[in-house]
Amino acid sequence: MRKYLLPLAVFVLVAIFLWRGLFLNPQEVPSPLIGKSIPEFSLPKLQKENSVVTSETFLGKVWVLNVFASWCTPCLDEHPMLMELASQNRVMIVGLNYKDGFQSAADWLGKHGNPYSAVAVDIDGLVGMDFGVYGVPETFLIDKSGVIRYKKIGPLSSTEIQDELLPLVESLQ
Repeated sequence: MRKYLLPLAVFVLVAIFLWRGLFLNPQEVPSPLIGKSIPEFSLPKLQKENSVVTSETFLGKVWVLNVFASWCTPCLDEHPMLMELASQNRVMIVGLNYKDGFQSAADWLGKHGNPYSAVAVDIDGLVGMDFGVYGVPETFLIDKSGVIRYKKIGPLSSTEIQDELLPLVESLQ
């Protein structure tokens, strides 16, 4: 009888962990970068040849960094919300074009609209990795000191923008 107790205890423990996991939201992955400065980077700017976007470009401003790609279907779902947010002029939105080509990104933005004040092109994805990007889209809110205050994995909804993002923007202004 005793030889069955250890396997039974292990099974019960694993079952408890699996049961708990059923109720977790996979888009709520805690980021170790929240509360820390953004990683240093210097990337080519999509809109202007021979120009760069750096980690210091937007110091002194509260801004949103949105990681997107032309090949990303959820990015297309999120895009109307970003266009609406940009039209409100409440926060500057910067795009990080992730693992995508210059022309593909330019064509995609030309077709769907460009909500971004600037677009940095991260062709090899290394800057995205420094930001801890799991996939696209992802969105970060960065304060005036260059500290990450918010991260959203997956497409933003209009409710999340109104209830989470914009109140944080207002508190950081």
